[in-house]
Amino acid sequence: MSRLEVAGLAFGYHGRAVGRDVSFALEGGEVMCLLGPNGGGKTTLFRTILGLLSPLGGTVVIDGESLAGWSRPRLARVLGYVPQAQLGVFPFTVREVVLMGRTAHIGPFATPSRRDVALAEATLEALGVAHLAERPYTEVSGGERQMTLVARALAQEPRVLVMDEPTASLDFGNQVRVLSRVRELAARGIAVILSTHDPDQAFLCADRVALLHAGRLAHLGPTAEVVTPATLRETYGVDVDVVTLTREGRPVRVCVPSLERSKA
Repeated sequence: MSRLEVAGLAFGYHGRAVGRDVSFALEGGEVMCLLGPNGGGKTTLFRTILGLLSPLGGTVVIDGESLAGWSRPRLARVLGYVPQAQLGVFPFTVREVVLMGRTAHIGPFATPSRRDVALAEATLEALGVAHLAERPYTEVSGGERQMTLVARALAQEPRVLVMDEPTASLDFGNQVRVLSRVRELAARGIAVILSTHDPDQAFLCADRVALLHAGRLAHLGPTAEVVTPATLRETYGVDVDVVTLTREGRPVRVCVPSLERSKA
């Protein structure tokens, strides 16, 4: 299991800061959910953690070692990434896209091994999209493309998985399947950080929540302590009641917004 540490991170584009002073640690086997309004810097933060953008300040560390100077192949063997849905340009099949997740484990002139192919097939099967394997990625629906990107990241066998709104274009059933898979991955020791616009999803799968507001971590802690009517009002400007239901003998919290009290 790996430990991800972000310390005093400042991030942005072309020297212009989008966020600053972001610090947290994420342990293997833990799920952290990043919440925050549109334009708050969630994607930029993720891209900086992944090394796709250079930090404007601070450090990103895995298992006590700074990621500064790591090669792309080395990063890819540790960090997996599920971006927001991509349209795609070339008509690779869904199976081929998932196999691309094995690139970090294959030599520059090698072809995927039987194990690589079997792992890709098993990942497609686990996510319920094996029937799409021969379909061109460019011709499947937006939700199916997103499930393919999730499968590609899982085939990579990362120790830390970064998921940028992984359920954004999925129907309700596939949203639940992805969140269930997130918990399974954490149970296997993978550290998972994901962003979402739905605080109910944080209640379903997250051990902790980070609330990013105006480029800073406004709140960080256990899900039930962070996702409250007061913090949701502060962050999103809407009135919400958090109620507790009983499901399969255990308490489950859900958010119930008030349309009347949330008018602009």
